[in-house]
Amino acid sequence: MGHIVVIGAGQAGASLVGKLRTEGYEGDITLLGAEDGPPYQRPALSKAYLLGEMERERLFLRPRDWYDGNDITLRTGTRAVAVDGAAKTVTLEGDEVLHYDQLAFTTGSHPRLLPDAIGGNLDGVYQVRDLADADAMMPEFVAGRRLLIIGGGYIGLEAAAVAAKLGLQVVLVEMADRILQRVAAPQTSDYFRDLHAAHGVDIREGTGLDRLTGEDRVTGAILSDGTTLDVDFAIVGVGIYPATALAEDAGVVCDNGIQTNIYGQTSVPGIWAAGDCATLDWYGQQIRLESVGNAIDQAECVARNMLGAEVPYAPKPWFWSDQYDVKLQIAGLNLGYDDVVVRQTGDAQSHWYFRGDQLLAVDAMNDPRNYMIGKRLIEAGKSPAKPLIQDPETDMKALLRP
Repeated sequence: MGHIVVIGAGQAGASLVGKLRTEGYEGDITLLGAEDGPPYQRPALSKAYLLGEMERERLFLRPRDWYDGNDITLRTGTRAVAVDGAAKTVTLEGDEVLHYDQLAFTTGSHPRLLPDAIGGNLDGVYQVRDLADADAMMPEFVAGRRLLIIGGGYIGLEAAAVAAKLGLQVVLVEMADRILQRVAAPQTSDYFRDLHAAHGVDIREGTGLDRLTGEDRVTGAILSDGTTLDVDFAIVGVGIYPATALAEDAGVVCDNGIQTNIYGQTSVPGIWAAGDCATLDWYGQQIRLESVGNAIDQAECVARNMLGAEVPYAPKPWFWSDQYDVKLQIAGLNLGYDDVVVRQTGDAQSHWYFRGDQLLAVDAMNDPRNYMIGKRLIEAGKSPAKPLIQDPETDMKALLRP
């Protein structure tokens, strides 16, 4: 019947093995995860879980007995150390060898860390990437303490929102000219800068970290402009990079991710990839999508193709972020935009990205209705006239009509 091995027990890995079973695969399935627990939601770590609003068990994508009930061998606390694509074997820590017929990498990504030379190895310096990280830093979130956040992307801003809500003093530094510069328009940066300022977060843009100070534990920071800060702990949110080392050692072609074709196949026969670690085709260019939605959709498409479906993967990007009482929902990708149209509807606001007259993406803040309309327009390849979007009197739903 065959044996499929999936390396990486995150959202993509869990989605892939689940889809294999629902598509009727009756062979052996082994899901390997380096962490001790079953696959879980990562986005909640920097939001509800860190706030104490979500219990640990609610993070789990499925209860552990679901894997047993579906005859899926879930091996947690198990790290793969080598893959031989020619022999079709996976070597685990301790030298155990598994044989496979097909293999999928769903290894995700790693956080970028501060160098030890500037204090990255001091106690009290954290990143928000896995459950162990969140558990380790949670006791630090005590009202009145001083937190430094390095990096003004979504992870850093979400952590800042949690800390501010819990009564901490928060300074966030962003080396770029503005927060969210890599992923959003200036209008979206402005919106969230104002939001955080209203909650007492001290955001310093165009300011980097020179180094953290302290003997064994962080006690302060020196910024690139010479400013010194007293710090009780620090969170680093300066981006992630794909976990490709195992694939590279196996001879799989990698370039900012594990390279895949439109079906999710890698350069090595019998080996596939999905999720944060994998690239995909986006209008002729290879990109990676770091999102839950892509991890699920790409993994499920790969599962079908492992069983012979030959279905090209057509991504439909969507993302979200929760900060204070604002839910940001994003549809599409704003790559190459040259204009942004702002729509204000009461307290709700949405930013519509265009390249020429083509609608590319929408950022919607507490505006789920226009988010859904924008998502449907983008997926249908429709681009409304910009003045219609900007006009608060426009019946947005009418834009969906043929």
